[in-house]
Amino acid sequence: MKIVVCIKQVPRRDDLLRINADKTWVDEASLSFEANESDTYALEEALRLKEKHGGEVVVATLGAADASKTIKEALAKGADRAIHMCDAPLVGLDAVATARSLAAAIGPESPDLIFTGLQSDDLGYGQTGVLLAEMLGLPHASIVIALETSEDGATVRAKRELENGWFQWVSMKTPALLTIQSGINKPRYASLKGIMGAKKKPVDMKTASDLGLGADALTSREAIGTLYIPVREKQTEMLEGDADTVAAALVSRLRDNGII
Repeated sequence: MKIVVCIKQVPRRDDLLRINADKTWVDEASLSFEANESDTYALEEALRLKEKHGGEVVVATLGAADASKTIKEALAKGADRAIHMCDAPLVGLDAVATARSLAAAIGPESPDLIFTGLQSDDLGYGQTGVLLAEMLGLPHASIVIALETSEDGATVRAKRELENGWFQWVSMKTPALLTIQSGINKPRYASLKGIMGAKKKPVDMKTASDLGLGADALTSREAIGTLYIPVREKQTEMLEGDADTVAAALVSRLRDNGII
């Protein structure tokens, strides 16, 4: 069984974020980076399936050269090899262009399963995985919180998290794509043996040209216009009337301000 896991490098969650001078993104100069949280759960799930069925786990990362740290960590945990799409035109893409780039790199691998995290910690679109499935013509399940596979790996059964505490079990034949929710398992730490062994594992570097992607394919359809810190304002409003009137007005104010 061949499983490809898409992993993104994102700013560390407990770092202090500051807006850059252009007000288009955060200032990354003083930030440290780590693997996207839900992607680490996706990797762990892939490694467990490999231990059960055999095969290989390939990690695919789209990002600048410093994303190699996240790749090495994945290899140290047990992934067999990596594909690093590292090229200036491949940085800062929206979900559609990102999925198109991943499809170009992953398609020739003909994997049995593709795992992505549910969404990225930095942008949170939650769209890349399902777009990738559509571009590759694969069945998919999103927000997966449990996974079962047949003995021969030909079918998968996934438990999806829905709204209001509801769940849904779906079955599909492989090849298929699943977007993994955080908490599906307990990710492992890299062992010293794994860290040393990661140095010998292959990392296939790909450019936009290698993937056959031109400027049109990598044109983002959306972009961040301006980032700003909301101005804090204090305001007191007295609600008058009988108890029912005041209660109704209070609920209205809370709902209008997104509190309930």
